[in-house]
Amino acid sequence: MASYEDIRRIGEDADVYIELIREEGESEAALAELDDYVKRFVDRIDTLEIRSYLSQKYDRLPCYFSLNSGAGGTDAQDWTEILLRMYTRWMDKAGFTYSLVDETPGDEAGIKSVTLQVAGEFAYGLLKTEIGVHRLVRISPFNANDKRQTSFAAVDVIPELSSDFSDVVIDSKDLRVDTYRATGAGGQHINKTDSAVRITHIPTGLVAQSQASRSQISNRETALSLLKARLIQLMETQHKQHLEDLRGVEKDIAWGNQIRNYVFHPYKLVKDTRTGVESTDLQSVMDGDLDRFIHAQLKNQKSS
Repeated sequence: MASYEDIRRIGEDADVYIELIREEGESEAALAELDDYVKRFVDRIDTLEIRSYLSQKYDRLPCYFSLNSGAGGTDAQDWTEILLRMYTRWMDKAGFTYSLVDETPGDEAGIKSVTLQVAGEFAYGLLKTEIGVHRLVRISPFNANDKRQTSFAAVDVIPELSSDFSDVVIDSKDLRVDTYRATGAGGQHINKTDSAVRITHIPTGLVAQSQASRSQISNRETALSLLKARLIQLMETQHKQHLEDLRGVEKDIAWGNQIRNYVFHPYKLVKDTRTGVESTDLQSVMDGDLDRFIHAQLKNQKSS
């Protein structure tokens, strides 16, 4: 992200070209260079403004990013996979790295749920703006009658609070650990052994699972870290009465709870219900052009 020093240097370089134009007159090359510096200057100012909104306690941290299919059957599971592609493309553009923690494939197509571990400065601060239900309207590729279908999927994001959870103690009696055969891609070995691990915290009902590694021990460690992160998040907001108050994803992943609508048919439009920001460039959005939505929601959260 931009720093004050970056902005100062670009501003000074722009001043040089302004003086050059004043002394030697306007030339196409000088005007083009000045225009480039002005655009870079404005871009850095905008970036610095966004950074000023990322001042909450956990905003700088990496995070666990999850997608879960909702109402809509096979279409919803396909929609979840489309969203995964959209978000990973945005992560690539943002310079974040990510790795698969867990994935449950759909019954016929797509995915039912997926969790990624996302690393990079401000990963949580930026991605938390996407928490909520995302609604798709399109002609269903899974309907022989070419009917319009509405589908839903939800985003959930929690900060990866620490790589060292040694100070967090959980009574083993409160945990139920299940192992199962991994269902995603991973080669012959991972599909023939019960390497995947699911850990349930019985008192709260929180669940974490991992099948990213061929090693059951490694998957257990990853699942336990994820569970502890969720427990810490829950404990830090325990003054609230209900778990559904803590994270929008706990609402029904269905009509009436969406934060954003993606219309593929009869027209093309992506519109955020919270900020009113919209785009008719559907393909660009699905290719990861999400900054306008993320930045608008950051400003919206700051002003609320």
